[in-house]
Amino acid sequence: MSTTATTGVAGRYASALFELADNAKALDSVAQDLDTFRKLLAESTDLRRVIGSPVIGRELQGKALLAVLDAAGIKGLTRSFVGTVAANGRARELPAMAAGFLAELARRRGETTATVTSAVPLTPVQLQQLTETLRSVLGGAKVSIDAHVEPDILGGLVVKVGSRLFDSSIRSKLQRLQLAMKGVA
Repeated sequence: MSTTATTGVAGRYASALFELADNAKALDSVAQDLDTFRKLLAESTDLRRVIGSPVIGRELQGKALLAVLDAAGIKGLTRSFVGTVAANGRARELPAMAAGFLAELARRRGETTATVTSAVPLTPVQLQQLTETLRSVLGGAKVSIDAHVEPDILGGLVVKVGSRLFDSSIRSKLQRLQLAMKGVA
């Protein structure tokens, strides 16, 4: 996997999962499962604590993660992968592994991935409008959105596409205003 999105251990695991999914002709189902898992992580502070805690042992992390996956209907290769990752003591790197897998899939499909940060979750209609807008800005390229919620930005959006950053967050506008007012005083 030749992406700069994920390197090191997480990159190796993501690459291994990609090869397994590709050989099993399960790229789409694994991608959907990983996307569901990332949404579960984004919505649950407890789940983030479980995978990030050095105090919780591998076995307990694995059981907790597999129970969450079962409840979400995630089976097969993705479930086995998450179980193996937890058993190897790498659960805290699952978000980076999922991001690496999804970035590589998008790259191979000729899609551009835009990382979008908003203060509140975007509705499906807003995501669709944003996708269409980005597609027109990027010259008609296929665009997939990796949405994140970060209440600290207060409002607006922060969109990162490759090395380009579009920051229309209220936090940034307030910071620019604060800097401008310091120059006046």
